This record gives sequence, C-alpha cells and structure tokens, in this order.
Amino acid sequence: MELNILNISGTDTGRTIVLEDAIFGIEPNDHVIYLDVKQHLANKRQGTHKAKEKGEMAYSTVKIKKQKGTGTARAGSRKSPVFRGGGRIFGPRPRDYSFKLNKKVKQLARKSALTYKAVNKNIIIVEDFDFQAPKTKQYIDLKNNLKIADKKSLLVLSNKNKNIYLSARNLKKTQVLAVSELNTYNVMNTSVLVLTESSISSINTNFGINQE
Repeated sequence: MELNILNISGTDTGRTIVLEDAIFGIEPNDHVIYLDVKQHLANKRQGTHKAKEKGEMAYSTVKIKKQKGTGTARAGSRKSPVFRGGGRIFGPRPRDYSFKLNKKVKQLARKSALTYKAVNKNIIIVEDFDFQAPKTKQYIDLKNNLKIADKKSLLVLSNKNKNIYLSARNLKKTQVLAVSELNTYNVMNTSVLVLTESSISSINTNFGINQE
C-alpha cells in the first residue's frame, strides 16, 4: 500500500511511502487480537482486591444468644456471614491476573490491528517533526491541520520525544507513543493512526522486515 506523506501543515509533500504488505496487508486474525487485548488489560490489573472472611473478622467470640428457646436458628458467632457486618463467603483475595502469550501470537495480533487501520484508510503519514518546547497549542494546530481534531488519534514516533509527548498530554482523544511502546490495544482503541515517516522503518525493523 502506498500513501502520501503530509507535513505538519496538512499539505501534501509530493512524496509517498510504501507500507509493507507483510505488516499492513495480511489476512487479519480477530481471535489473536482478542487474546492480545485481553492480556494487555489483564496485565494492567492490580489484583489487590481483598474482603475479610469469617476467620479474619475482629468481633468478640462470645455466643450472641442462647442455643435453644429463642424460636430462631442457632447462632454462635457475630462473625457469621449470615449477619450484617459479618465475614464474606468466598470473598476476593489478592491475585495476579497476568498470563503468558506467545511472541508470534502477539506479533500476528499487532499486524492484524495495523492491517485493519490500513484497509479502513485510517492511517495518516506525516514527515518527521519536532517542537522546540512543549506547547499544547502546537499539537492542537497539528490535529486541526490533519483534520482529526474531533477524532481519537494515536501518534507513533520512531523514538520517544518529550516535547511532543508533553504537548499532547492534556488533550482528550490524543495519545503519543514510540514504536517500542506500540501494542494491539492502543492501535485498536484509536480512530486514526498517525505515523511519522521514520516510524515506518522502525516498525518494519521490529517485525523483521529488511529494508533495502
């Protein structure tokens, strides 16, 4: 697939770039996308949830009423889960939600996600740029020039850039990532994928595509 390269003013530079079919033109696999997104979200869970069960409650152990003659069921402890304020039955305990996913599965998922963006024409290529200082207005102007101001966008850079990141940090529906941080969830969770010119070669390198 061949796309035009735009500048930060949103005008065509007259140059084009080719997106590798081995990355942006494969047969998408929905199931591996599901698995990779599921793992990403699971790994972000803290798993620190905790509820006290009967043995962990700090109540007196004295028998709360006599065994017989009350006309109600026997009750031997205030900690019982049947009473309000008692322990919880099978309550949540701290646990690790992360799970393993094979490297090739994750690669296929990322390729599938990128292919969906390419097929749906939701990829914009801009030439490499930099901000002299963090300025939110500069990034707002960039989104306006690319006509994506009202869309959820993800800008992918070849390397981390503090000034660009800080410029976009306070904007809604806006995210900036380096190629090394790119994952299936972020690609699928955006409307428009904005790739810088140099990030294309970095993506190709990450997927083992040799550049001539």
